[in-house]
Amino acid sequence: MNRTIKIATRKSPLALWQAENVKSKLELHHPGLSVVLVEMTTKGDQILNSPLSKIGGKGLFIKELEVGMMEGKADIAVHSMKDVPYELPQGFEIGAILERENPFDAFVSNSFDNLEDLPQGARVGTCSMRRMVQIKSLRPDLTILDLRGNVNTRLGKLDNDEYDAIILACAGLIRLGFEHRINQQLSQDISLPAVGQGAVGIEIREDDIAIKQLLSPLIDNETTTRVSAERAMNKRLEGGCSVAIAGYSTINKDIITMTGLVGSVNSGEILKQKASGPAQSAEVLGVEIADKLISLGAKEILRN
Repeated sequence: MNRTIKIATRKSPLALWQAENVKSKLELHHPGLSVVLVEMTTKGDQILNSPLSKIGGKGLFIKELEVGMMEGKADIAVHSMKDVPYELPQGFEIGAILERENPFDAFVSNSFDNLEDLPQGARVGTCSMRRMVQIKSLRPDLTILDLRGNVNTRLGKLDNDEYDAIILACAGLIRLGFEHRINQQLSQDISLPAVGQGAVGIEIREDDIAIKQLLSPLIDNETTTRVSAERAMNKRLEGGCSVAIAGYSTINKDIITMTGLVGSVNSGEILKQKASGPAQSAEVLGVEIADKLISLGAKEILRN
């Protein structure tokens, strides 16, 4: 194959790892295909002194990549699926979702083995309202401090004694070779993961049939089904980065089981629902869980 594919990617070490991973898979499946990375800086990477919830949410990490695709500077863009808004701009779609890495949150500390060991008032860093709500429900005594920056930057701040512990995604630590920094993998009962956490998606232009065909060998069907259920719930709830929403699903023998959560940072109230159904109706299940949460008052929580 005599063709060059350009991948739009952020410049952070994790984003580059993900883009390089997609590049290697494409070249493996399509001998002769040339794949190059087009590194871009997004507003989410530039504004590091404010919580994401106050500056526009996680969509700030992908807009510039989409503009690059519209202008012909890139053919595809590689994202962490948890950063992808539930609605994409007109003309774009997710062309492939790869096999999911460990989807859970990680407790990382240089002094304490787990969340329970932290002394009263300990400083815990996270930029996620979802993590904040769930951790505070278990340990209301902790001091939660905002933590922005890429994985390496966040670990550096911990090592500089700015925090007693930080909460990161296991997937990012594993992919960057920092698995040894994980003191405790937080179970879904402690911290239900973000929608799509651990999954990498490839965004494409809807009209690019040739690209769709090139990406087809990279698609992981089970991960795609699970993430579609989680994103369907998030879409129904109209969830963004400024609210605490979590959703995680598993599949066993064609049955998908999913738990959804909505929480309030202000009041500490948490709503949680779990349901199962046929994997082929994954999105229907996601909507069903969202509707159950809405009936319990989720919309009121998300508005406050």
